[in-house]
Amino acid sequence: MKNIILFDNEIRDRLLPLTYLRPVSELRIGILTIREKWERQLGGTVSYITRDYLAEKYPIDYGTENYLINASALPSDQLCRLINQMDFNEAFLNGEELIAAKLSEQQFERLINDEDFNELNGVDLAGTDYIKIDHIWDIFRYNEKAIQEDFNLLTRGRKSQPLSDTNQVIGKENIFVEEGASVECAILNASTGPIYIGKNATIMEGCMLRGPIALCEKSVLKMGAKIYGGTTIGPVSKIGGEVQGTVIQGYSNKGHDGYLGNSLVGEWCNIGAGANNSNLKNNYDEVKLWSYIDERFVKSGQQFLGMILGDHSKLAISTTINTGTVIGVSCNIFGSGFPRNFIPSFSWGGAQGFTTYKTDKAFDTVDRVYARRKKNFEVEDRLILLRVFEDTAKYRRWEKKD
Repeated sequence: MKNIILFDNEIRDRLLPLTYLRPVSELRIGILTIREKWERQLGGTVSYITRDYLAEKYPIDYGTENYLINASALPSDQLCRLINQMDFNEAFLNGEELIAAKLSEQQFERLINDEDFNELNGVDLAGTDYIKIDHIWDIFRYNEKAIQEDFNLLTRGRKSQPLSDTNQVIGKENIFVEEGASVECAILNASTGPIYIGKNATIMEGCMLRGPIALCEKSVLKMGAKIYGGTTIGPVSKIGGEVQGTVIQGYSNKGHDGYLGNSLVGEWCNIGAGANNSNLKNNYDEVKLWSYIDERFVKSGQQFLGMILGDHSKLAISTTINTGTVIGVSCNIFGSGFPRNFIPSFSWGGAQGFTTYKTDKAFDTVDRVYARRKKNFEVEDRLILLRVFEDTAKYRRWEKKD
């Protein structure tokens, strides 16, 4: 078994707010998380180099032979073949950015202790086919390709569970159903890309799916849901209404009608009935998005870009979210009208203004939500959220006026 160490670099800050509570490698794109992809592709165990406040939950573990891999790079067959052939002291580069290196125990210790370390022989990966995430919108932009690659990886040499005759199916060969999944009276069109239905997932009557789509373990599509290509629904989620080109990390609900497009949703989120987001400006212009690095809105180069919803955040019924809106961790958004396009973490309110969502009340909600899924709100998770609350205080500018 290879010892794989997935490291975060400055790109981590471009992926906020989704990386406030997790390393980059714990993000889901396609069917699997980045960590799960590397574990399967290289046949190893993973540990992390990440921000200090995440390190207790996501520690480093190194040994005599270590594969140091950039967490914003996704494995491909070609890239993995090159990594498997690496020698000690060798490094693969994307321009000046490190993608992978093979290090001995002594070399790794010198690296993490900030000692002089320039022994690596760098090789540029120009021409190598793999997905590289450089901006947060890359997660949904590359999601169709990632679904296809994960589908090939997970289904190779395996046989799908049968679909019942109650369903209308196009492209049956591109549909894979895991054990325990239930699919009845649905329309599934996999002619445009694969459809993956995870273990113990449920697709209720009247659902319409057009691939590529990933519905992960124990997730549910509610009756009449319309799911378009490029969509990933992470594990233990309940989804209804219309969803297109969106990645939901997991443990989140959008159980009713409403549109969600070209968006990213963290874990433990809830989107109320009738909530909608815009993913295209009325003038068809390029969408600007809040940058945590620049602390201002920057051009994304994207014409279609919906909302980014951080972990533990909630949208009340009939909430309307404008194009290119970034909502941080543990927010509660409600009321009529469009709220601002950047909503800091631990915000409570809407278009009429915000107050601070105090940690005692926010943590009480987390406790209740976790209990519903038979999970514990551990001390380390509380400490991580407290750190995020402190680090994001500078964005809650109303606090300075109080």
